[in-house]
Order: sequence, then structure tokens, then C-alpha cells
Amino acid sequence: MDTEISINDPDQLKNFLDREEAQLKEKVEQIVDTGANVVFCQKGIDDLAQHYLAKEGILAVRRAKKSDMQHLARATDGRVVSGLEDIDPDDLGHAGIVEARDVAGDTRIFVEECDNPKSVTLLLRGGTEHVVAEVERAVHDSLGVVRVTLLDGQVLPGGGAPETALALGLRDYADGVGGREQLAVESFADAMEAVPRTLAENAGVSPIDAMTDLRSRHDAGEENAGLDAETGDIVDMLDAGVAEPLRVKTQAIQSATDVAELLLRIDDVISAGDLGGSDEEAGGPEMGGMGGMGGAM
Repeated sequence: MDTEISINDPDQLKNFLDREEAQLKEKVEQIVDTGANVVFCQKGIDDLAQHYLAKEGILAVRRAKKSDMQHLARATDGRVVSGLEDIDPDDLGHAGIVEARDVAGDTRIFVEECDNPKSVTLLLRGGTEHVVAEVERAVHDSLGVVRVTLLDGQVLPGGGAPETALALGLRDYADGVGGREQLAVESFADAMEAVPRTLAENAGVSPIDAMTDLRSRHDAGEENAGLDAETGDIVDMLDAGVAEPLRVKTQAIQSATDVAELLLRIDDVISAGDLGGSDEEAGGPEMGGMGGMGGAM
């Protein structure tokens, strides 16, 4: 709503300004009484109020985002209050360092050395926006993997060890399956070995030699044997500290299998349409709509 103030003489203006200044001092005193030395405000802060806060040794940060306020509360164990009349010393958070620093030409407020932070900020740097985006994606994926691992509590050795073991098991199973199904099972085993084979290529190792060594080690009962991408050797992945969450592996295999089955179903539909032949060969009606329906059926 709009407000108008009618002033008839200079004394009224002086009284109005004095009262405004007194109210600002009262608000600052309320903050000082709580013992706070840093204030984060989601809205604006009057310049005069910020001056009074600075005189009391209080750092005032204005126009903080709502999300930042929530993260600060979780990091410092403080509570976001909507008014100064509701503030209490128990609402204050705690941090060892709060200071402004220059980051890539922008001034940022750093809140560090919190007792038990439940929210943190990661500062990612890179030469280009593309590099920063890739780093952000890698960090996001890594955090997701750690979360899944903590939730499930189940991991597998990395380095292509699970895929190699599955491929060997599938080939053993294929020996007892006859006909075209055996070819499908063997193809599935070949697809599983694509992971360690690609890992060997990316590591600059001969895929043929790497797969031969992996198979021989797994045949000997070393189920955790995998390819070390840094050295190119076949080592025990768990001893090397390379592990992957079970859920990530199962989801990847399930998703790839679903996509393959979907493509095979589409191929079957196309083949069935080709087998229907043309309208003239089938002797059907010449109407395009009816012929198309007949072919589809």
C-alpha cells in the first residue's frame, strides 16, 4: 500500500528523522543483546542500521537467498527467525570463521569451522564452463554413489571383475542350453565383457591380453580379480580399494537388458509388417486405409 507523510515545518521533519534513527538503534540493540557478531538477512538492511551494526563489531550480510539461509542454519546449527522480537541467544549458530573473500572477481562470504555442519558448499574451479560442468557432473555422480552405498551397504569389486565373473557363468550355463537360446546367452556374455574390454582400451592395454588374463584368474577362483587402469595389471580390486555399489551394477544391467529387449520387439513388428506383403499380392481392396489396416494386422 502507498503511504504519504505531510510535513508542514522543519521541526516535524527533524522529529520524523530522529524517530526513524531511534527505531533503527533499538533494532540494533536487540541484536547486540543476543551476543551475535554476524547477521544474515534475507531482505535488505538500511545503510544507517548497517553502520550501527559495524560500530558494534557485527558483520551484516543482506539479501541472502532463502536457500542459503536454510543451508546456513543447517551448517551453523542456528535457527532462522522472522522478526527481531522473536530472537533469542539460543537461536544463534556457531562458526569459527566468517569472512568475505574475492573469488573470480566476485565477493563471497565464507562460513567455516562449524562444529557439526549438516550442509556444506563445494567450490568447483575450471578453465572453461565445459570443464566446470563436467567436474560438477562427476561430483554429483560420486555423491550419489556414496549415498547408495551407505543406504544398501553392499559393494562389488571394480575393474571389470563382476562382468568377467558373470560372463564366465553365462558361458557355462550356455553349454547346457541348446538351439538358438544358446547363441543368445553367449551374446549376453559377450556384452558383459564389453565393460572390462573398454576399460582396457581406455587404459592403453591390449584388450585381448587383458581379457585372457582376467578369464584365467577368474577360472582359478579369484573372483575379485580386475584390471588396474593405472598400471594395467590384474589385481585384487578390494585390496586395491576399488569398489562399486551393487545397486549401480544391477541397475545398469537391467536398463541395458530392457533397451535390448525393446529393440528386439520393434524389429519383430517391422518384420511382421514386411511379411504381410502388398495389397495387390494379398488380393485385398485397393483403398489405402483398408490396405494399411490389412498389412498391419
